[in-house]
Amino acid sequence: MAKAKKQDTSSRARLGAVIKSARDIMRKDAGLNGDLDRLPLLSWLLFLRAFDALEQEREFTEDDHYRPAIEPEYQWRTWADNEDFTGADLLKFVNDELLPYLSGLKSAEKGDPRNVLGQVFDGVQNRMASGYLFRDLVNQIRKIDFTSSDDIHTMAYLYESLLKEVRDAAGDSGEFYTPRPVIRFMVEQTFLELGESILDPACGTGGFLVEAYTELSKGKKLGIVHETNLWRNLRGIEKKPLPYLLCMMNLILHGVTEPSILHANALQLMRDETGPSSQVHVILTNPPFGGEEEASIAKSFPQGYQTRETAWLFLHEVIRKLKPNGRCAIVLPNGALFGEGIGTKLRKKLLEECNLHTVVRLPQGIFAPYTQIPANLLFFEKTGPTKETWFYQIDPPEGYKGYAKTRPMRYEEFAECADWWGGKDRADRAETDNAWRVPIADIVSAEYNLDVPRPNTDDDLSHRPPAELLKEMIATEREILELLVSLQGDMESER
Repeated sequence: MAKAKKQDTSSRARLGAVIKSARDIMRKDAGLNGDLDRLPLLSWLLFLRAFDALEQEREFTEDDHYRPAIEPEYQWRTWADNEDFTGADLLKFVNDELLPYLSGLKSAEKGDPRNVLGQVFDGVQNRMASGYLFRDLVNQIRKIDFTSSDDIHTMAYLYESLLKEVRDAAGDSGEFYTPRPVIRFMVEQTFLELGESILDPACGTGGFLVEAYTELSKGKKLGIVHETNLWRNLRGIEKKPLPYLLCMMNLILHGVTEPSILHANALQLMRDETGPSSQVHVILTNPPFGGEEEASIAKSFPQGYQTRETAWLFLHEVIRKLKPNGRCAIVLPNGALFGEGIGTKLRKKLLEECNLHTVVRLPQGIFAPYTQIPANLLFFEKTGPTKETWFYQIDPPEGYKGYAKTRPMRYEEFAECADWWGGKDRADRAETDNAWRVPIADIVSAEYNLDVPRPNTDDDLSHRPPAELLKEMIATEREILELLVSLQGDMESER
């Protein structure tokens, strides 16, 4: 055990030095501006390096039946391992030949890796200006051994650290990051089983799918058939090219060598898919909220549910996408719990078609600095109408008023809620200072308002500095106003 730990530490130090050198090289290049330029470049080079290792393994196992997905002159081993190929010639090859070739790959055969390659490299550009620095960067990536389980495991750890950094650099694009403690808790309380189809229709960098794979493969020795089925059952859809690329690399590094991720508008795709064969057992997701969907997609929804608020559109499709007895864990903003008009209709639909058994109310600042609006975790099953809903309030640690980028939530803060949960069957739940139960009759009489406060709790606002309260109220009111303006537009369009 001590030897394995020493090897892991050694591997992490070695690969950490490789990634540091790679980032230092990219910082010298005049064509790259910040991590939002550097991480995609690093990702697609890592992807090609990893894919080449997989292809060589496939060539060995398939022998005479092997047919390469990439033509020999474009394979990593051909151009990247040739250290004399550098400068302007290398840059011209990559920009004018390699990337256009890869983005143009496609096949009519289902499961053909060329379709994955074509999607991954669709729209990918090389922004490095120096062919000599590009060669230096490639040489660093060549030091990573993607046939070594130690190197792959360590790279997965390092890559997640890079994803956290790109979250901080993303600014308004940070919606594709969900804090890992939130993801882990949602996955664990969904009680996944092998053989189930699992979908994240807004998968971002793949956090839910990686955690689901980790949960389902933990402590198990899966044969190639079961492993391949697990890969196929982990499904994702991502609209934006950057998180899509990061997601593919993230899954590959974590052991999913054939990711089932589509680069598409999830709402449009889910609207187009009909019938039981398109439904899934489990949905785990944090859909974008506060944004506006394309008008043409909003109009494709049934009358009474046509809105451009993305969170509500996703909720509608998630309900439809679940198989009978399927289950879902979804992140929704506070406004989705109490908004009128279409919001009321959607909550009515949810409660009549599904059993919304638990709403976990998160502390403020979980998604800071992107939004201060409080978020909620909704857990429901497509097993028939809701009879009662349990609410659980997670409070920040003593002395904390909320969270921030420099003071994020820790997984341990979900421990009390997990203990209270009552296992897969949710047996022996009891009301506590943080948990309360609301019968469906009370929710219906409140016009399907799910913004149910914790009962009999003293408000501690009087103990907080007025300036702090005012700042939080202004930030929250601004975001709520934007949602209300969007809602007003939806209601006027219905007239």
